[in-house]
Amino acid sequence: MKRLFLMLTAAFTLSGCANQMPSHIALDPQLPLVQPQTLSLQELAIETIDTRAANFIVRFNNEGDAAKLISPSEAPRRQMDEVFRKGFTKAGYQIDPSAVQHIQFQLEQLLTDVNESTFGFEAKSNIIINVIAKNSTQELTKRYTARGTLKGPFNADFATLELEINKLLGQLSSDIVNDPELNQFIQQ
Repeated sequence: MKRLFLMLTAAFTLSGCANQMPSHIALDPQLPLVQPQTLSLQELAIETIDTRAANFIVRFNNEGDAAKLISPSEAPRRQMDEVFRKGFTKAGYQIDPSAVQHIQFQLEQLLTDVNESTFGFEAKSNIIINVIAKNSTQELTKRYTARGTLKGPFNADFATLELEINKLLGQLSSDIVNDPELNQFIQQ
């Protein structure tokens, strides 16, 4: 009898652990491959702001139940600011907050919607960053978007979602830092 009780207790404990979902997801956007853009050390001021309406970055949609919202473990604004500063430094710019040339990165959307069914899951990611570049006389505004869809059997696991989101952030960072139109505007 004691053995049966221990087995039932262990089964309930394990089933409780299996249903626990982490409350945070770790982003780790990497510095993209950067092409040199300028030969002279041109000064550039960089600012990154988060204009998203909500802090969560993954939403597990469940039919009939409330969605489960997963937040980032660290502020995406801070992480992306670091990537952009390192990227533009590697491209040949000198980061200086008092520079005439100024770029503002607005993190408008960073969201992965996950729909799970009995046969698998589908995760759709959408990332939008608005870039506003200003020099002494002009302003350039561009919108950069990265989208991805991930499908798989069973339930979505956090490691797979993290890899997909980080891959999209890397692609988007590369598009921005290596954009010829943006770099030409900065150098005017």
